[in-house]
Amino acid sequence: MAAISIAIACGGCSGSSVDSGVQDANHWGASSGSGSSGSSGQGSDSGTHSGSTCTRPLFPAGAAWNQRADTMPVDSHSATIIASLQAHGWGAGRMQIDTSIHVMCDQAGTAPKMTFTQTGDFYTPDCDSAPVPIPVGGHLEGETGYNCTSSGDCHLIVIEPKEHRIYEQWRVDFTSGSYQGGCLAIWDTSVAPPPSGRGDGCTSADAGGFPMAALLFDADEVAAGHVDHAIRLILPNDIITKNTFVHPATHATNSSGTASAVPYGARLRIRADRIAPVLAGLPNGAARVVAQAMRDYGIILSDGGSIALTSEDDERTTAKWSTVMGTGLGTRDLQTIMPSDFEMVDGGMRYNLSTSRCMHVLLTM
Repeated sequence: MAAISIAIACGGCSGSSVDSGVQDANHWGASSGSGSSGSSGQGSDSGTHSGSTCTRPLFPAGAAWNQRADTMPVDSHSATIIASLQAHGWGAGRMQIDTSIHVMCDQAGTAPKMTFTQTGDFYTPDCDSAPVPIPVGGHLEGETGYNCTSSGDCHLIVIEPKEHRIYEQWRVDFTSGSYQGGCLAIWDTSVAPPPSGRGDGCTSADAGGFPMAALLFDADEVAAGHVDHAIRLILPNDIITKNTFVHPATHATNSSGTASAVPYGARLRIRADRIAPVLAGLPNGAARVVAQAMRDYGIILSDGGSIALTSEDDERTTAKWSTVMGTGLGTRDLQTIMPSDFEMVDGGMRYNLSTSRCMHVLLTM
């Protein structure tokens, strides 16, 4: 990709131009979803969580984030990267949990699909422009409805089990009376994405090019006593390596970190010699479940910001964050976990965004 100007700390940043054409996404042999709503024309934001394909893990076992990390080799630059992160610290001064990400499950497959007007936060060829299911009674991240009234990312995330798809979009807004949106990424959950995801150099609704929903953990997983996938990690931009990513990330930003900082896609895991003391220092069983997942599956750098870990809110789960495992899980219950408790697993080749041209192929509808 030619030299580009990229905004920092945004979900789904890229430097491509806007294309107003409406396109469909068929990734890795995905079947094309219907462009019309179900028979009722009404969708619900409730869904059935337990036993459905809206239950994590959302992709097959072969997906990178669903593979165990505890036996993966250590990256040759791990010591330098961890030392740099330890000197800086997590965002917000501690390991903290953001519980504001809202995920909707259109279990019945009846949410009406709507086309959207592309904004300046839509990038071609990175982003998809197919109609998006909009569940009745749902809402955006950090909002009570579909109006983006804050200065937040206003992510829209909808899982469509019958289509085997996840629709993820950032900077969505209905305030003006019409549906406007930034980068949309449509994911096929029936297959494991290749190492290059939707394409090297391609962003998504997350800056690193990931499916956000797959990396969130929820209260039902914690209540079950295990989280069987990697967890989404966010770091401040000055500790993220500029324009650099490793798989399974496919994109990076013009962040201000040096070569010794953490590249997008870096997978960190709690060291084998630190897991016992880390678990012993946590205040409750729920926190220990999350920490064990950070040993078994790791945390993957996906976006820039100040809150280290991201969970799904508990609107559609049976278990609730305030009472899960009896004591609940507080947003600061993992604050005793330090960067020095981690190591980086082998990230393989370092990709530079300036030389990685997004080749995401879309089919015109």
